Amino acid sequence: MTILLNVFTVLAVVAGAFFFLAGTVGLLRFPDTLTRLHAITKADNLGLGLIILGLLPLASGPIQALKLISVWLLVQISGAIVTQLIARAVRQGGLQE
Repeated sequence: MTILLNVFTVLAVVAGAFFFLAGTVGLLRFPDTLTRLHAITKADNLGLGLIILGLLPLASGPIQALKLISVWLLVQISGAIVTQLIARAVRQGGLQE
């Protein structure tokens, strides 16, 4: 059972890292600010979710698992807020490249 959990952890963390890499590629390659924001937020949210999902079986107790989930939720909330603020500033200020 431990081997299966370790394999699951490795697969989930590698998949999460792949999505982080895909988001970074989108950030570098897309032409304007709004499409860059879209690429980075979608890929990073999924990447972090997969990494947290992979780390949950390794948590030593429910407190550590709750901490991991709360970090994920805080990043989700703050990422959404910051993305909305950046997109609003771009649209209002005409800073779109």
